[in-house]
Amino acid sequence: MDTRLDHLVVLAASLEDGERWCERVLGLRPGTGGRHALMGTHNRLLRIASPAYPNAYLEIIAIEPGAVPTRAAGKRRWFDMDDPRLAQQIAETGPRLIHWVARTNDVDAACQNWLALGLDRGPPLATERMSPHGLLSWRITVRDDGARLLDGCLPTLIEWASPHPGATLPEMGIALVGLRIQHPEPQLLHAAWLAAGLTGAPIESGRAQIEATIQTPNGRVVISSLAPAPPAAH
Repeated sequence: MDTRLDHLVVLAASLEDGERWCERVLGLRPGTGGRHALMGTHNRLLRIASPAYPNAYLEIIAIEPGAVPTRAAGKRRWFDMDDPRLAQQIAETGPRLIHWVARTNDVDAACQNWLALGLDRGPPLATERMSPHGLLSWRITVRDDGARLLDGCLPTLIEWASPHPGATLPEMGIALVGLRIQHPEPQLLHAAWLAAGLTGAPIESGRAQIEATIQTPNGRVVISSLAPAPPAAH
């Protein structure tokens, strides 16, 4: 198997909040995105590809106001987006890196290998959306409860059935130069990486977090999944 970073996931209370975060933190506006009817979400994308992370992109995602997911009733959205605690954190402290997605050339085999380790990443769901360059289609692992697992450090798995969207995103002068995963159970993550053939994401022991170093026109920026402290009351 060949498995590597596909994209970073930044959750926002609204796409407008996400766009403002992108301008403030990375110094530029994200590009176009689309709607996910299956989940009732929508997004904006930003190319962050580099030689070490080809076709990588950053996804800013939010629940689409008024959209009703076409997924079966009782099944939650991806990336813990229906978790009230996470939603409250994002509402209080603003958009944040919460997760990452790894693309693989055999999502079924990777899922089976992870199940053998006791890691139920969820079944691969077939989904699609329109983009300015045509229909995008893929299979992505989503649990019925929408959980990310291991504080978001274990990636969601994706297998593209269409051309990769990162290939058509405009070059913005921004690049991912480093990805680091930190977790109190590094041995479990090491085993998961080996079982899926996953490379390019060094693991360290410590408090759970995802840390990405991004080169921007204004210098290097580090974004982390650690929740910042909420604003002090006045």
